[in-house]
Amino acid sequence: MTTEDNQLVGQAIDALLSPRHLHCADEILSRPSPVPKSPGVYAWYFDEVPLPLSTKKFHQWRGYNLLYVGISPCKRTPPSTRTLRFRMRDHFAGNAEGSTLRKTLGCLLGDTLNIKLRCVGGGKRQTFTNPGERELDKWMRQHARVTWAVMESPWLAEERLLMRVPLPLNLQGNAHPFRCILEGIRKAAKEAAMALEVIVDNGGPRRLPSPRAT
Repeated sequence: MTTEDNQLVGQAIDALLSPRHLHCADEILSRPSPVPKSPGVYAWYFDEVPLPLSTKKFHQWRGYNLLYVGISPCKRTPPSTRTLRFRMRDHFAGNAEGSTLRKTLGCLLGDTLNIKLRCVGGGKRQTFTNPGERELDKWMRQHARVTWAVMESPWLAEERLLMRVPLPLNLQGNAHPFRCILEGIRKAAKEAAMALEVIVDNGGPRRLPSPRAT
């Protein structure tokens, strides 16, 4: 990593850990949106932790706990036109098939929100179906906030953040001890969905296109 890269990563991390503002769903989904159509790294904060863990273990900012970071585009895919704006909409108003974060939250909050993962359409997609996805929308509107930093190689900041702060909702490249528990919870939810009949999920006008989760 060059000196310039180090500086850019440091600036991005500082912006994510001490943000000027944490954005709610209504702000992200407004038109025009405050989120740029640019590549970058984003951080998700929550005022309610859907985990059996003490909030003292997490980085906090003005009453919110940092639990997850993501990037757009993903380093592991071919060159992509996906941007921060698209990913924010995926997470706040998409469905579990197109958002790893939504799938994780829904699996953790299944009993609380009375929702469950189901196989839909042709059977290869898994979502919480329209009623369940709407319940997850409501929870995220109330408890989730997000901030971001624009950068051309966002994975550099993501990798350093994973080493620097505890991020229990991240899976790939994450050494947090909750990761193994989370993987088990998600696996059980997926297997339970496969054991049930496939249902038709007609989408509805609020659903955005669902790209591959990152």
